[in-house]
Amino acid sequence: MSFSRDLDAHSAWRRQQAQRLGVLAEALAARDLLDGGLRERLERLQRRLQTDKVMVAFVAEFSRGKSELINAVFFAGYGRRIMPASAGRTTMCPTELGYDADLPPCLRLLPIETRLQPQSLLEWRSAPERWQRIDLDVDDPEQLARALETVAEVVRVPVEQARALGFWHDEAPQDNPLPGPDGLVEVPRWRHALINLAHPLLKQGLVVLDTPGLNAIGAEPELTVGLLPLAQAVVFVLAADAGVSKSDLAIWREHLAPAAEGVDARLVVLNKIDVLWDGLSTPEAIEAQIERQRAGTAQVLGLDPSQVIAVSAQKGLLAKVRGDETLLADSRLPALEQALTEGVLQRRREWLGGQVDAALSSLVAEVEQRWRWRDREWQDQIEELQGLAGKNSAVIAQMRRRIEQEQRDFDAGGMRIQALRSVHLRLLRELFGLLGSQSLQAGVQALAAALRQPGVKLGIRGVYGEAFAQLHGTLAQAQEKAAEVQAMLQASFRSLNAEYGFALQLPGALDLAPFAAELRDIEQSHLQYLGLTNVLRLARAEYGERLAKAVVGRLQAVFDAALAEVESWNKAAAAQLDAQLRERRRHFARRLEAVHRIEAAAGSLDERLAELREQREQTARDVQALRQLLGDETAPPVPVVPVADDDRR
Repeated sequence: MSFSRDLDAHSAWRRQQAQRLGVLAEALAARDLLDGGLRERLERLQRRLQTDKVMVAFVAEFSRGKSELINAVFFAGYGRRIMPASAGRTTMCPTELGYDADLPPCLRLLPIETRLQPQSLLEWRSAPERWQRIDLDVDDPEQLARALETVAEVVRVPVEQARALGFWHDEAPQDNPLPGPDGLVEVPRWRHALINLAHPLLKQGLVVLDTPGLNAIGAEPELTVGLLPLAQAVVFVLAADAGVSKSDLAIWREHLAPAAEGVDARLVVLNKIDVLWDGLSTPEAIEAQIERQRAGTAQVLGLDPSQVIAVSAQKGLLAKVRGDETLLADSRLPALEQALTEGVLQRRREWLGGQVDAALSSLVAEVEQRWRWRDREWQDQIEELQGLAGKNSAVIAQMRRRIEQEQRDFDAGGMRIQALRSVHLRLLRELFGLLGSQSLQAGVQALAAALRQPGVKLGIRGVYGEAFAQLHGTLAQAQEKAAEVQAMLQASFRSLNAEYGFALQLPGALDLAPFAAELRDIEQSHLQYLGLTNVLRLARAEYGERLAKAVVGRLQAVFDAALAEVESWNKAAAAQLDAQLRERRRHFARRLEAVHRIEAAAGSLDERLAELREQREQTARDVQALRQLLGDETAPPVPVVPVADDDRR
């Protein structure tokens, strides 16, 4: 099965899960069981399923066949090359391929000169007027390919400008481009390219990041700090006939080596195995040579050999275009597609499925708790009405006055609930303050200032460590404050449950540990930028500025996500209280209405009792239907405790 078909299946599964949540929301709303908190949690989960992206990043030095590999894996259906991959034409700037329904098919190109300005790539994305746009015709592969060849354009500039742009390094002359007779050197014309295509795979959430060469990676810290960590898989492409070169090893060690075992899928592709298909060698000898290359590459990079896959992208693309199954098998491209499926799509589905299952498990517990509370109130009302059977009008009037007094007492207790809300909101504001932008800026201010200083940055690792220690401390304080909020609400809910017979329960622990773990990962994964291999690049003020923006941007995303988690948890907890307050007021209204009806017509007592019993039984059937909707068909029926006609309070 190809990666394309597997992605189709993954996207269909996401749509199915999102539709399931939509049906569930409608079912809960129809049964008056969908409060604001539950609605927001379901909608948030739906959005995550509907907008989830699968990013696969391809990284390689020049002339490793990376763009050809992208063509073979994703775009063979066009019947020709889409990404520039012919001799002398290669991707010169980092390129993202994705789909945005709000934009027409187009190629947007950011001029290389923007590197001379302090704005980050993220900021440039918000300035569409600075990008050159080329509209694309997805039905014309020839026009599409010609337009995409633009990403390979270069310009010739003086050495001084190349140095300022990050493509000339006095400390590493062997890596510098060769000056021409006029003293000018070639540099990429574009800094970044965004391709928006209504390709079936891209429409289903695939994002392909094509990142060329050590110069492009090293000069753009946002790639390795901001974009590459978002990828579900990173494919590092080498040439099978050359193995791991010095620049290949530099890319791997400085930017791609996994920070933690199993964090994401890191695959190494030994491309161009067709150059080893020597007609003078036996198939067994060729196979042995390929296996030696795989084993040697795995040893050099410190990987398990299963993570090194040998392919021929060119033959794989040719085989797909021609429908040649034998050549496709010889190219070994299906092995890479299978590895991507297992390492990306299956992991992503497991993660999303876990999110859905955990949310639905919590939701079922809350719904059934509310049902039990509502059922108990109905049972109390049935018993209350049965106690009026055969009583005269004076007794019924007394019952009405008693209910009215209970209602007044309950309304008077609203002051106490308001006081609890005030304490809750005060603690919540303190928690929001710890996770807000001002708190983050205070934590990274010294680090950002140190990175922006020109010259060799002595002591930068110490400043870096202090900044992250402060951020870790801030998250630890936030976790303590979250525990305080949770304990306060737990005690309040327990008190309200005892006094008013509510069924309030917190929606699970408010745990910020995942965000603290992500903060540790960011800290560890960026230490290499402060080492000796990067000291000269870091000495340049413009590079330090870009690195500071990239690191702060990623930290901001972590704090924003933690803040969103707190807000969602708080809404879920607060919505329960609001829902049960509304339900209690409705309960008083229903009790008074029943007594008024009995006062007006004696025969209505039996009718009202019958209505209440039917409501209880219908709700039990509704809960059972919701269980089945959630896939729990084996759950036992929800019991309805019968109330005998002669029961008395």
